[in-house]
Amino acid sequence: MTSIRILPDRVANQIAAGEVIERPAAVVKELLENSLDAGARRVEIEFRHGGRSCMRVEDDGAGMNRDDALLALERHSTSKIREAGDLDLIASFGFRGEALPSIASVSRFLMRTREEGESTGTEILVNGGKILHVRDCGMPVGTRIEVSHLFNSVPARRKFLKTDNTETGHIVHCVRLYALAHPQVAFTLLDGGRVLFQSPPCRHLSDRIGEIFGGKVLDNLLEVESKYEDLRLRGYVGKPGIGRSTRHEMVTFVNRRPVDSRTLSYAILESYHASLHKGRYPLAFLFLDIDSRAVDVNVHPAKREIRFREEGRVRRFVINTVLKRLQTVGGSSVSVAATNSADPERQEPLPVRGDGGKSLFAANSTPRSFAPDLAGGDPSPDQNEQAAPGCTPGASLPPPVSASTGNDHLSGQAPARQSEGPTSSWRFLGVVHGRLAVFETEAGLVLLDRRAANERVKYEEILEQYEKENPPSQTLLFPVPMELDAVGAALLLEHTDFLKAGGIVVEPFGRNFFRIESVPIWVDVESVEEFLRDIVGLMRDGNLPETRPALARDQIARLAAFRAVRISARVTEVEMKALVERLMKCSQPLTDPHGRPTFIEINSGELERRFQKQ
Repeated sequence: MTSIRILPDRVANQIAAGEVIERPAAVVKELLENSLDAGARRVEIEFRHGGRSCMRVEDDGAGMNRDDALLALERHSTSKIREAGDLDLIASFGFRGEALPSIASVSRFLMRTREEGESTGTEILVNGGKILHVRDCGMPVGTRIEVSHLFNSVPARRKFLKTDNTETGHIVHCVRLYALAHPQVAFTLLDGGRVLFQSPPCRHLSDRIGEIFGGKVLDNLLEVESKYEDLRLRGYVGKPGIGRSTRHEMVTFVNRRPVDSRTLSYAILESYHASLHKGRYPLAFLFLDIDSRAVDVNVHPAKREIRFREEGRVRRFVINTVLKRLQTVGGSSVSVAATNSADPERQEPLPVRGDGGKSLFAANSTPRSFAPDLAGGDPSPDQNEQAAPGCTPGASLPPPVSASTGNDHLSGQAPARQSEGPTSSWRFLGVVHGRLAVFETEAGLVLLDRRAANERVKYEEILEQYEKENPPSQTLLFPVPMELDAVGAALLLEHTDFLKAGGIVVEPFGRNFFRIESVPIWVDVESVEEFLRDIVGLMRDGNLPETRPALARDQIARLAAFRAVRISARVTEVEMKALVERLMKCSQPLTDPHGRPTFIEINSGELERRFQKQ
């Protein structure tokens, strides 16, 4: 057994850097928090190559003298707390005292700073944890920190960094969070000298939201403000039916600190249970003010997560506030079917209740079942539902017919019915709950999920078009304008050639503005912009890799199939039989593109058992 010894400070700092500094965006976050805590009114952030080669954060806040600057590079040095009791009254961002020495231990670190009243500033250069020089320099009041060659002294950590585009996305996302939290501060963000985001001081939060996310996003928001005892909620939420495919525009703050809180996220999602389709996320920019003693911000090394002392109370307050605001739109009920991004399965307005979330989820009497993700997609929220007793997905399923090679069904005409086939004995009985088609078979009953079946058919049609590498497209008579934030615009510019090869033609039309000029024929013209925003959401999550075009096309096909399917309340037997035949010609008729079953069969033996005939 080896002997026990104390680690050198340099090694201890590098270990601490592994907890606090996991990627370049974490460096920007720590330096940005220090600038805001110093009372900065102007902050400029610049980086190159996703932060790998260089990062610079400069502010006009209260700088430091030479002694304080040197002390700031020592572990556990901080000006934010004095004793353990201060942790219950934290009102600042950075307070741990490990960020600067940790960053300096794994990079080339240059700090220039000057406090008011000093004639000269102080320059400190550190490389891999070793101080190379300390000298006077010319410097305006404030602090300027440059971090270069991140993780050069720890190559094992450097190889885990993602691509430059991915790391750039994390940096921009981090900066815009703090820009939202401090609209009164001017922010400038540059990537290799190119301005990604620039906003002067804003009087209102809405002005900053418009600067970052665009005016069209702002038009789809509702202002929220409520107070109850020591709780106060303010900000903006999206209008009913306006949703996104990712959580990137669902942002929460607690005491002006950007946080990831399950309590707040789930409360927002529950508030929109009757206003958005499952799998869609609302727009939300919400600030919760709460007594600092009722929240623990010290549960995560990077202060990314928090914990409430009374989570149930906070959750009820948020749900009640958001629901009451949604109720003011269009009366006492919110019609989901009235918007482009509405749930296509719902035909009637869904009531929005303001009873604190006690009756948010209506009972669903439709029997559901669970199937593994045979299509290889991400799990859908519907997969959390339990299977009905005795219902087996695809029980006694006949062998599928070979996939169709024609495109006769793309025009909306059903293929000719086969005289004999695996489903020729299915007798259509009717539709229940507006979604499930019921068939009588020789073995028992079949419940067909009309939406899931249509999605499977449409999904394979789209993939078939992609395989021919010439998907038919339609040129829009009037190009659709679209405004994106800086991150989304950069991602879209990088993928324009790939999208064009798939029939989606997008042209830049100014800073962060685009014109959608052509789309495939399977895209609904009325929802072109929402469809492309969802594609940008896939890019943000890294689910549209150009290096793997087959995977990227598969993701687009799933998204398009989901958005393209619209089921009517009235159907005929001919239509249902045609749908079944088209489904059975698919390569994977058992499941929809997300892995959920398209139909289940209840055999006669199970029916006999249910009626106690056995």
